[in-house]
Order: sequence, then C-alpha cells, then structure tokens
Amino acid sequence: MSDPAFRRKISRQLNKGESLHALRRDLHYAQQGTITRPHLEQQTEQAWCLTVLTNSVAAWTTEYYSRAVLELRSQGRDVSDEILSHISPGHSDNINFFGVINVDVEAELAKLDATGWRPSRAAQLRELGLAP
Repeated sequence: MSDPAFRRKISRQLNKGESLHALRRDLHYAQQGTITRPHLEQQTEQAWCLTVLTNSVAAWTTEYYSRAVLELRSQGRDVSDEILSHISPGHSDNINFFGVINVDVEAELAKLDATGWRPSRAAQLRELGLAP
C-alpha cells in the first residue's frame, strides 16, 4: 500500500465502482432508491430490472464511447489506451431522469446513418458549422 502507483490504480477502480453505484441510484430514483415490493420474489424482480436497465445504459454508453474513439483516431487524433483505461461507462450525464421526453420517431430515424447509428456530436457540430 506504500506504492503510489498501486494506490492510484486502486483509486481509479474504486471511482469506477462508485460511478456505477451512482448510476444505479440515479436509475432507481423514482422509488427513492428503495426496494418497495413486499414479497421476496417481487423484490428479486425489482432488483433484476434495475440490473438489466443499468447494464443497458452501460452497454449503450460503451458502444458510443468506442465509436467516438474510432472517429477521433480516424481524424488522426492520438487517443491512447492508457487514457481510455480511466473511462467508465457508468455515468448518467446523458440521461434525462425527469419530465417527459417527446420524440419524433420519424425524424430520429431519418438521422441514422446507413448502418443504423446516430452521428456523433462532433459530426453534428460540423454539419452546423460549429466545429472544424
């Protein structure tokens, strides 16, 4: 434990775990973070639903992170694997937890590229003339 590099590595992993716990708390906010079902079977179902939702958000975020990294690298930017080791998909900045979201499904589908993916924000900013 006296090795500073080892402590930093442990701290990074703890931060990633805390980030995932914060995401789970945010996703479970509607029930104020409590298991509300009275029976064990229902409690288990509620916990599994939270797990599936958390995994879905993490998988979605990971996929778009990887697409962003590939786009940056294709532009000649250096994105080292060492830097990527510090990133965790367990954040919730891109999620709206409150209110109603009205989605024009046809307009959103029209934004997808030929492979079925949304463009990255950098590509959207370039289209608007706000980025090089």
